Amino acid sequence: MTDQPLDPTGAPGREPTEEELRAAYEAELKQIRVEDIIVQTVVSLLNLGARRAGLVPGSEDEVDLEQTRLAVEGVRGLLPAVEPLLGENAAALRDALAQLQVAYAQRAGGAAAKGEGGAPPPPEAAPGAEGGAGPAQQSGRLWVPGQ
Repeated sequence: MTDQPLDPTGAPGREPTEEELRAAYEAELKQIRVEDIIVQTVVSLLNLGARRAGLVPGSEDEVDLEQTRLAVEGVRGLLPAVEPLLGENAAALRDALAQLQVAYAQRAGGAAAKGEGGAPPPPEAAPGAEGGAGPAQQSGRLWVPGQ
């Protein structure tokens, strides 16, 4: 294999011009769909969240509960937008999200029990909400960090 740059046709030779690079980029953008980017983002958030939760071997020194929480919230917000398009693959992402949520809850609960910072304060009732938990939380479908 040679170390020569490839021209836009893939043949070894000269460096592509700025116009050729721009045209190649534009052609690539035409092929990309928004849902592809959302799925890539969900997978990236799950992977990074797993590292920040210390679930990846060797990442124990990277634990950051706030980053883990943000990853969970990001996936929870984005996944419903693409879940219908994923078919049976959606189950794997839901499972990964559930594992990340459990890891967060365990670590946040452990940090709170040890008196360490990092666990967010318990959620407060929304202004004007009487009786604490609303219908979504009471149904068990609302994920509340640490609960």
